[in-house]
Amino acid sequence: MIVAVVGPTATGKSDLALDLAEALSPGGAGPAGEAPAEVVGADAFQLYRGMDVGTAKVPPHERRGIAHHQLDVLEPTQDASVARYQTAARSDLDAIAARGARAVVVGGSGLYVRALLDEMNFPGTDPQVRARLEARAQTEGRAALYAELDRVDPAAAASIGPENTRRLVRALEVVELTGRPYTANLPRQEYVRPAVQIGLDCDRETLDARVAARVERMWDAGLVDEVRRLASPEQGGTGAGLGATAARAVGYAELLRWFAGDLTETAARDAVVANTRRLARKQMGWFGRDPRVQWLDAGSPALVDEALAVVRAAQAGELPAPGEGLVRRSLGS
Repeated sequence: MIVAVVGPTATGKSDLALDLAEALSPGGAGPAGEAPAEVVGADAFQLYRGMDVGTAKVPPHERRGIAHHQLDVLEPTQDASVARYQTAARSDLDAIAARGARAVVVGGSGLYVRALLDEMNFPGTDPQVRARLEARAQTEGRAALYAELDRVDPAAAASIGPENTRRLVRALEVVELTGRPYTANLPRQEYVRPAVQIGLDCDRETLDARVAARVERMWDAGLVDEVRRLASPEQGGTGAGLGATAARAVGYAELLRWFAGDLTETAARDAVVANTRRLARKQMGWFGRDPRVQWLDAGSPALVDEALAVVRAAQAGELPAPGEGLVRRSLGS
């Protein structure tokens, strides 16, 4: 059974994942004969080489000898892709299982977690089909596209509505390319492999303090130099060395604005704190909508034991039905 540690940033997910990987390895709480557990990242920005301080990536010397996957696999100039991640990370899960080991997934990028654990398909694109549909939207109007989608996939039409041309075009493109309703390709809360999700939560005041402390540590650890080096390795410019995806990361986007003269250093630092707090609430909203997540208090002194109890209950089929367990709303409320 895959163990996933999810939740908002700054709640201690990486530390718990390492603790669980140790406990679930031989000599810990893992089954006899099981190989050492391995960690699979599910963080969109930890995929990038060199984006270390700003993404709170666990340094190699602090990984306790535990194998980590889906870290440092992209250059900062490349754009991340959920579909690429799904293929690569699921290959990691296959390889870990073949070694008789346990996979511990950790990350706060909700879509990446879902893509890894759940039934989620990524239909391709066809420029010619899309161009034809976009031309129809111009000549016939989006009402014609909506009527067609309503005929072939009423559920998708009801969800998208008649005003969103871009999504109408995409839905009809998927229908044409796959021969299936667009809704058949939408993610479902259905694990592709046995899994349990452990969510970390804490009250808003505590999380805000954790975020501020984390940003202070990042500043002291060299975040400014890291972003400056990545932004333009040769001349210290304002983004030449970062692709569109990497440049949007919290902690990087704000410093790029400072380097460009749009913010002072103090304003950039304050913006990093504010945007990290905003990110945490967004993450809580995402994971809070998944009734399968088993929530634990990030500040509990018995956190590791509580998490192991969740794993044992999941393996024994004794977890409460989705929606009937502990529901924490401190961040999502």
